[in-house]
Amino acid sequence: MNPFQFNETRLEGLKIIQPFFAADDRGYFMKNFEWGEFLDHHTPFSPYEIFFSKSKKGTIRGMHFQYKKPQDKLVFVVSGSIYDVAVDLRKTSKTAKSWEGFSLSDENHKMIYIPQGFAHGFQALEDNTIVAYVCGSKYDASSDTGVLWEDKELAINWPIQDINELTISEKDRKLPSVSEFVNRYGYL
Repeated sequence: MNPFQFNETRLEGLKIIQPFFAADDRGYFMKNFEWGEFLDHHTPFSPYEIFFSKSKKGTIRGMHFQYKKPQDKLVFVVSGSIYDVAVDLRKTSKTAKSWEGFSLSDENHKMIYIPQGFAHGFQALEDNTIVAYVCGSKYDASSDTGVLWEDKELAINWPIQDINELTISEKDRKLPSVSEFVNRYGYL
């Protein structure tokens, strides 16, 4: 089997991962997690629970995190495509309040590893897009929150120009700006 490819990003700890993938006339076979591969690439990730979301084109979900019990995540697309965004909210990070965005799809098979201390969100680029979130710790409803997806300070460059209608939950529309969150709770 071909090894995984782990690619660093400009935000320390945030990684784009190309999993093992083999295709032939039958279809394909893919392995998206192997504990030893992750350890060998300085990514000590231990899955705890898995979530899936299904979204229509133009849906933006995010920018979410848990402020009391942060989770690290491995995110990938099962069907469709997304523009995936991670925002560094770590207290000791040189890149705090910085973001990066990536195209993930069922065709490019890329995954993103998001360490604890990041906000995460995405925009669905196709109808019926299914996204998997493999989380490294238990969901904590009491500290589930986020920052505003269109925060002017973050200035995330969402690919919304070709979207006729954005779909954003009421909860996500009411999230604080990153500065409001940091002033109230501090960094993660």
